Amino acid sequence: MSPAPPLAAPALLLFLLQIGTLLALAVLLGRLAARLGMPQIVGELCAGVLLGPSLLGHVAPDLSGWLFPAKHFDMLDGVGQLGMLLLVGVTGMYLDIGLLRRQGVRAAAVSVPSLILPLGLGVALGFVLPAAILPPSGDRTLFAMFLGVALCVSALPVIAKILTELGFLHRDLGQLTIISASVDDVAGWLLLSVVTAMATTGVHAGTVATSVALLAGIVLFAVVVLRPAVKVVLRATARSAEPGVTVAVVAVLVLLCAAGTQALRMEALLGAFLCGVVVASTGLVDPARLAPLRTVVLNVLAPVFFATAGLRIDLTALARPAVAATAVAVIAVAVAGKFAGAFLGATLIRMDRWSAFALGAGLNARGVVQIVVASVGLHAGVLSTDGYTVVVLVAIVTSVMAPPLLRLALGRIETSPAERERELALAGRAT
Repeated sequence: MSPAPPLAAPALLLFLLQIGTLLALAVLLGRLAARLGMPQIVGELCAGVLLGPSLLGHVAPDLSGWLFPAKHFDMLDGVGQLGMLLLVGVTGMYLDIGLLRRQGVRAAAVSVPSLILPLGLGVALGFVLPAAILPPSGDRTLFAMFLGVALCVSALPVIAKILTELGFLHRDLGQLTIISASVDDVAGWLLLSVVTAMATTGVHAGTVATSVALLAGIVLFAVVVLRPAVKVVLRATARSAEPGVTVAVVAVLVLLCAAGTQALRMEALLGAFLCGVVVASTGLVDPARLAPLRTVVLNVLAPVFFATAGLRIDLTALARPAVAATAVAVIAVAVAGKFAGAFLGATLIRMDRWSAFALGAGLNARGVVQIVVASVGLHAGVLSTDGYTVVVLVAIVTSVMAPPLLRLALGRIETSPAERERELALAGRAT
């Protein structure tokens, strides 16, 4: 058997130019967004938007066609997919399992209505949106189910970063917001896996039941088999003083678990996320040892992924009335659903209105998670380019809304004596 031919020099040159250009602009605009008080991913997405059909493809189509030709997207997509999988795995690793156990009941009271209400509203909306927004397959049922999943998620990384910057993460409400977002994230990844599995087999009662049963089997396998095996592996890596060993092993575990769920025709993201949660649940990895992995993923691979995601956004589509009206409707339903669900949950556990407002503002941020969901939908053929643009717009708008609304609400919530003591203890520990 003859060896595979090496990558052609022009193709390699083009790939390097694409990666270098996207990463440079993503880092620059990400830092600019952070300085303006917005989530960093907004700037990283804008890098792709500026270089995609929304701007460069519109004002300089020849340059755009040379730098980002459709036939040379495979390698760029590969890097983006790698960044997406490792980002989801790292997100799972930073879930606070202990906090989930301690505040599980209160978090469930908040997260269940804030998950179910936008999910139901999203599905209902999917059945009445114009046919022009549907994917090429024209499967409205699958599209509606996917839209419901896209609107029910929250972005744990974005929410945690905002609360940290506001100095509110240690407060009771901050912790409740984080754990409620964690529950929404877990449910969102599970639902996404079921919907994308049905995208390949069609929506029938039998396939839905099979997908749910397979999902349950994967989760059971992760608890019964994967967790003990990961414990053994992590204990072995802990003997090395070099953190690079742990970083490499954890990255391998995430990618192999992603490959496993992909082989079972479930979403690869499910395996990556479950692996991250399993690693966190063992309690055997010091976060400091994983800092190099987090640094590379968040500062190199993730910006490339978000910029690549931005390349597929076509804002010129908003010039069409049907697409513009769809965007307004989807954003309105997404925001109303999360706020109403959070208010309902807060009422159940007898929280005041400003605390309920703060919960809604926090959980409303879709950010990273919804962009990942939108990318999966586009690659699975569940979303058209117009639908993808609308869903990503929801992620951007809700992420930009979150910081000012949280500042407004949190400034009106008094600090309890217990929270004040905790804050003083943390300050003393820091010094």
